[in-house]
Amino acid sequence: MSLESTQSQANITIARRRNDFSRRVNRFLAVFAALSLACVAAAGQFMLKSRRERTSPAVAEGAFAALGAFRSMAAEVIWFRADRLQDEGRYVELQQLASLLTFMEPHTSEVWSFAAWNLAYNVSIMMPTHEDRWRWVYAGLKLLRDEGLRINPKDAVIYRELAWMFQLKIGANLDLAADTYRQKWKEIVEDVDKRNAWGEIAMDREKMAQIEKLTGFSDWRESTLSAIYWASEGLKFAEEESDRRFLENIIRQSLAMYKKRMDSKTLR
Repeated sequence: MSLESTQSQANITIARRRNDFSRRVNRFLAVFAALSLACVAAAGQFMLKSRRERTSPAVAEGAFAALGAFRSMAAEVIWFRADRLQDEGRYVELQQLASLLTFMEPHTSEVWSFAAWNLAYNVSIMMPTHEDRWRWVYAGLKLLRDEGLRINPKDAVIYRELAWMFQLKIGANLDLAADTYRQKWKEIVEDVDKRNAWGEIAMDREKMAQIEKLTGFSDWRESTLSAIYWASEGLKFAEEESDRRFLENIIRQSLAMYKKRMDSKTLR
């Protein structure tokens, strides 16, 4: 057998071995991904039940911490799967994975932003009525406010996302249902004001009074004033210059939007 023939046969053998190895690796990854999702799904069912029962963050995180090193690998698999679902527009399924991620990585800002954005922007737009859309938008808002900030009370990014949602999703006219969102928020504020129950929407009356004094604005039924409130809170914890600029822009733009809306009402 010539040298060329021997080399060719060797190359064929190596190629076959590489293909066999690649198939074994792919099978292993497929099995690993399935096991990861199965384990996380089982833990997730427990955690979703715990969320409804307002389980403490320490207990919630501890349930997944029990997975040990497997936890980080499982999270990577879920992120990969979530990206695929987003590309395919399967937002309701995506939200289930996003909810699990908030338990697996509760101190990661991007997890909360990702989950809330999906609720308020992706899932909501699929709903048939404006009222149905509002339920999903408000779910995204509450996820940031009542869950994300409860666990991460000094996270400027979560404050930023919450303020931006009040400004952009509710305050601006970028959604056909924006008027409905503003009306629903107005009703919520009127109700808590009547009962002096501002704590129900996680707002502090003393801090609100400070904003009223600084801005000269006091109609809290306007969502843009809530944007100013949460952006101002976020500025207290913003360490990155980019975060500070973002929050300051939200305040500046929301002030202009508030004034424009008040002027419009005066002219009517």
